[in-house]
Formats: sequence, structure tokens, C-alpha cells
Amino acid sequence: MNNSIVDHQDLYRLPWNLADNPISWLEPTSACNLACDGCYRENVKESHKPLDAVREEIGAFIRLRNTDGISIAGGDPLLHPEILSIVSDISGRGRKPIINTNGLALTKELLRDLKKAGAEGFTFHIDSKQGRPKWKEKNEVELNDLRLHYAEMLADVGGLSCTFNSTVYEDTLHYTPDLVQWAADHIDIVSGMVFILYRSAVPQLPFDWYAGGKQIDMNAVVYSETHERKVDMKSTDVVAEIRKRFPDFTPSAYLNGTQKPDSFKWLLSGRIGSKKKIYGYVGRKFMEFNQTAYHLLKGRYLAYTSPRLLGLGRTMMMLAPIDKGVRRIAGRYITTSLKNPLRFFGGVHYQSVMIIQPVDFMESGEQNMCDGCPDMTLHNGELVWSCRMEELKQFGCWVRTVPKPKMVTIDTM
Repeated sequence: MNNSIVDHQDLYRLPWNLADNPISWLEPTSACNLACDGCYRENVKESHKPLDAVREEIGAFIRLRNTDGISIAGGDPLLHPEILSIVSDISGRGRKPIINTNGLALTKELLRDLKKAGAEGFTFHIDSKQGRPKWKEKNEVELNDLRLHYAEMLADVGGLSCTFNSTVYEDTLHYTPDLVQWAADHIDIVSGMVFILYRSAVPQLPFDWYAGGKQIDMNAVVYSETHERKVDMKSTDVVAEIRKRFPDFTPSAYLNGTQKPDSFKWLLSGRIGSKKKIYGYVGRKFMEFNQTAYHLLKGRYLAYTSPRLLGLGRTMMMLAPIDKGVRRIAGRYITTSLKNPLRFFGGVHYQSVMIIQPVDFMESGEQNMCDGCPDMTLHNGELVWSCRMEELKQFGCWVRTVPKPKMVTIDTM
């Protein structure tokens, strides 16, 4: 799939950069209670950072990075014995604590305590290759029952954003329209759906691997594979798959790659609708207005939005004069509601659909990373890509990919 399905000139390039970015990625632990296929972090039991060290990292994020929300990840952060204090510390510094978890350790009591400590929302990672107890043989559609369980947990407590991540593999790509539909069916309690394309270092990649000037064995890093697997799916492949069922699915904003400016490393769509009907997808001006206005008011770019604001779908239609996507939404909403006036009294919500395309390996050996990546974490006090931090831990530097020498045949005739 080439990029012709989406033209970056038609999208809003999100203005995020290394120093001014809505999100930072805090990892208080590497311990996890699952072993997901494709995880980029080594699972180290009892690897919890001391609370003072975590607080120091929170301070470093605020010092180095103009950030609106801090994603608390890992590992699974709910395993950290001081998770309530970590959430409270982030909230106390005027930032939004967002918990990235597989949900396995979440109870109603812990959920209430986390909200009381200042949690703003959750991102649950759920897919069919996690080896979950009682869910091992379930496909992505069957796992919607589990997703709904967590969405309803958060809705019962109230006031917390609820997003779901799912890693997309070659054999699960065809499920993406089902998840887009499921999220639409629960637009009142699901804030967003995120698809992350599978990546790893695999044998078929035509590269040698170097750390500094020394050739290395990449199998020392957790995100390597011994078998051939597809690792070059693009975000546009997901768009094409979704459009097979939903032809009007339309991205409106993106982040490009560090080496390829027209690549779509983060591809963001926003839609407005009710549980009965999606009225359409917002355009680039809607995204630009919200990011710019928030930065003018708060001095930061917008990260996660509260369910209360996401429920103001009708108010968002006031941006119709500046955004053609919103104009279509408003027209469809009015037409539908005139046919069924009860629609005027139902809830109308905003929901995001994000597609993330991690590192791409180019023929030259260059690695195309996310330019302005929100998921930057800290290693030895410096901002680094969280998805590749194991390289720094194992080798002390980034790993380089160098094209393997091509075999030359000499004709002796």
C-alpha cells in the first residue's frame, strides 16, 4: 500500500516537537503480569523504581518538555507499590496522569483510589496475542467483551477518559474495522481506539546490526525475532482495511517520520456521533483550532480530553464555518434529527481513532522514527524513544542498521 490513499498535504501536521509536546512517557517499573507478543520492554520482576527516583523523572519531564499529560507505563504501572503516590505527584504538579495498563491488576477499589489521587484516564492495551488467562483462544472481536468490561468500570466511577490500544499483526489486520465499529457503538464511554503496527528485528531484514563500531547480535534485545514475520505494514494499510467497510473514514492530522517527511507515523482521525450513528469525521482545521486554542489558553498542546468535554459534540459543530468535515457532520446531524426529532435530545460525542506506525527500516539502513514522538521517556536523565530504550540498556547507544554486502558473481569465462 502506498501513501496515495492519504495525502499529507490534506492533513494537519501536529505541531508537537521534542521540547513542546502534549505527552511524556513515564516508566516506574519494567515488571509486567503478561508477556505480550511484540512487547518492546524486557519484563524484569521486582524492577520498581524508588518513589524518589520516579519523582525526579517527573520533574525532569516538566523541566525538559512542555507537557500536558504524563502517560504512566512500564511494564504495568499498576504493579508498582507506590502507584497512588505517583499519580498524586503528577496531578499535584498540574499535569494529567494517564495510566497505560493491561488492566489485569485493576479492581474497583483501586480504580476509585486512583481517581481520588488525581488520575485523568486510562489506556488499556488489549489484543489477542497477550496470552491472557481465560482469554488465550479469543480473537479480537471476542475480546470486545473484555474491553467493554473495563469501559463500563470507568463509566461507573465517572470522569475518566477510556482509550484502548491494540497491536495490529498481519493476521489480525482484518479485525480493525470490527474494532472501529465496536468503539462507535460505545462512543459514549470510549474516548478512543489506537492501532499500533507490529515491529521487530526479524531475520529477513537485509541488514547487519551495529552498536558503535561493533557488529552485534540483535537477539540480545527483547524486540528481535528468530523467525520471519511481516514488519513493514503501514498506517495506510490500516486506513485501506477500515475503508473496506467504512468508506468515509478520514484521517485529519499526522506526525511524519524523521527520515521520510511524507510518512504517517501517527495518523489521527476524529469523529462525532451518537451510539446510533456516526455523523462524520472532522477535518484538519478542527484539529488545528483545538491544538492552537489550547496552547494559547494553557501554554501547552492538548493531550487527553475529559469525558465531559468529549460529550459536547453539538457544541463542536459550531466550528462548521472553518472546517469542511464539521460542516458535513452538522448537515448530517440536522437532516437525521429532523427525520427523528428525538435525536435532538440524545448524547452526541467526539471520539478519536489513532494509527501508530513505529520504526521503519529504509533500504539505506536509516531508521525512520516518529518526528515529534509523544512517547519519549527518560534514560540517564535524557529524553529517548521509549520503543527502543532496550538498545541503550544493552549496548549503551542506539543500534544502527547497515545494509548487508551484496554478493558479487565474477564471470571467469
